[in-house]
Amino acid sequence: MIIGIDPGLGKTGWAVISKDGNNLKYISSGVIKTEAASALPDRIHHIYQNLANIIQKFKPNEFAIEETFVNKNPLSSLKLGYGRAAAILAAANSGIEVFEYSAKHVKKAIVGAGAADKNQIKYMVSVLLPKIKISSEDEADAVAVAITHANRSKRI
Repeated sequence: MIIGIDPGLGKTGWAVISKDGNNLKYISSGVIKTEAASALPDRIHHIYQNLANIIQKFKPNEFAIEETFVNKNPLSSLKLGYGRAAAILAAANSGIEVFEYSAKHVKKAIVGAGAADKNQIKYMVSVLLPKIKISSEDEADAVAVAITHANRSKRI
């Protein structure tokens, strides 16, 4: 099983899928939300603890996460980095190897174009996994990261 992560400090999308040969199967997904008014350490801990629980529940053997991209606003990049760090720590503490993919790579793998928008990602995820019910862009992005890894990994 693979867990895919779309990291963020305010919202971290996660998705668990499995692969059998060329067949992908949706297992579960969701979004971990933090309150902007909460203290930074509490927000980071909330992301970490929720992902640790998700990892413990589904027991994925591979962890794929979107890389940080540099925003025009450095503070936005820093906040994204906090969410990524919490997620990577949850994987590391569970002994799961971490694989990283750029947003452009994920978009190209899912839609065929590195400049695809969020709606295109959400649509293609629903085409690739027809039984899935996606509630947010963050969740769709996490599924896309997991699918990208499933199609790249030789070990699954």
